[in-house]
Amino acid sequence: MKISTKGRYGLTIMIELAKKYGDRPISLKSIAQAHNLSEHYLEQLISPLRNAGLVKSIRGAYGGYVLADHPAKITSGDVIRVLEGPISPVEGLEEEEPAKRELWIRIRDAVQEVLDSTTLEDLAKYSGDEESYMFYI
Repeated sequence: MKISTKGRYGLTIMIELAKKYGDRPISLKSIAQAHNLSEHYLEQLISPLRNAGLVKSIRGAYGGYVLADHPAKITSGDVIRVLEGPISPVEGLEEEEPAKRELWIRIRDAVQEVLDSTTLEDLAKYSGDEESYMFYI
């Protein structure tokens, strides 16, 4: 399974919102500038996150986005599923022969376990150190 820029940049947005949880809303422009990303692309990513109930938009001069829940209650798996779809290492899992199907299921379950046990709070704590993005299965 390969996570695209949608998932990577979506997590970037969510980690930035987690760092500022409880503060004022954060604009996508400030996130884009801080990470040298396209604001237009981030705008495309925030919509499904908002529709899924993971973020809220705040209108006005000091508006922007905030997390819809505490960072400890939102997992990286929640974000990846919204932006990337179901987590699966291969297409057509049902059609695989039993031995290979068992392997793919074990891989899928291991990836899901890491994503579902890693919260935005965890990622926000470690985001100051580039090496700390590494989580081991």
